[in-house]
Amino acid sequence: MKKLTFLALSLFSVCAFSQAVSGERIRTVISTLASDEMKGREIGTPENDNAAKYIATLFKENNLEYCTGNSYLVPFEYNGKTAYNVCGIKKGKTDQYLGFSGHFDHIGTSKNTEDPIYNGADDDASGITTLVGIADYFKNKKPEFSMVFMAFNGEEKGMLGSGAIAKDPKLDPIYNNLAALFNFEMVATESAFGKNALFMTGDEFSDLDELFNRNAANALKIHPDPYTAQQLFYRSDNVSFVKKKIIAHSFSTVDMTKATHYHHEDDDMHIVNIANMTSIINNFGKTLEKLTPTNFSPKYNDKVKF
Repeated sequence: MKKLTFLALSLFSVCAFSQAVSGERIRTVISTLASDEMKGREIGTPENDNAAKYIATLFKENNLEYCTGNSYLVPFEYNGKTAYNVCGIKKGKTDQYLGFSGHFDHIGTSKNTEDPIYNGADDDASGITTLVGIADYFKNKKPEFSMVFMAFNGEEKGMLGSGAIAKDPKLDPIYNNLAALFNFEMVATESAFGKNALFMTGDEFSDLDELFNRNAANALKIHPDPYTAQQLFYRSDNVSFVKKKIIAHSFSTVDMTKATHYHHEDDDMHIVNIANMTSIINNFGKTLEKLTPTNFSPKYNDKVKF
């Protein structure tokens, strides 16, 4: 009996330590951002500000440095008010950067008397949770690449936040050394390719996916965009950095043929696959540990339109 108990504890320990970021942590972050209290996180609302401050708190927990000034909150103007992006830095062994982003705003509330809140769990609390998870993974590690984490605001109103921060000259020292930006957009569900898999928008424009997949851990895989007719590459925040000729793609798991929750009140926690998100985040972290400026230097081809 003692031997069985010891074996069980040993197996539990191996499993616990193999998952650097826990499912409980993932659930806490995404459920907080997608809670009814956040009232859909629409830009220009107090709840949107609260979401920005919550993300800043998560960045502080991970000991990230400020991108600029003395705050993680990077202001820009929206309809005569101050809105915020959130930005933090993890210094690595080199001054070459990888970027991780998503948008935290959503579309607010509806007139539906039964369920009036667009919680936006998938769109895009899941993307923010993923970049926070990567920051969690590297909290006590020193990767080869330095890392910049950016939570964009105002995507739903026309990619306003990413457009503003991409033009901020105070961040040019980062952008001038940014090897690639991974923008996470709707990663809460299992993809059409199965578990532990994402697709990359604009895969025909660069070799990022090929270079990443060569080093991918535990069968994590980035697939080509199966929805090319929808031009998703040019419809998310990554495009603000494409315009700067920075390698920037969006990564998603959403099955566009089945995503009835998109911009709907039922985009809430019931559609979130915590186990799959946790697997992707940890395997992303393990893959990123292998990447160096020598083996990961993606390039655009001549097909992309800047």
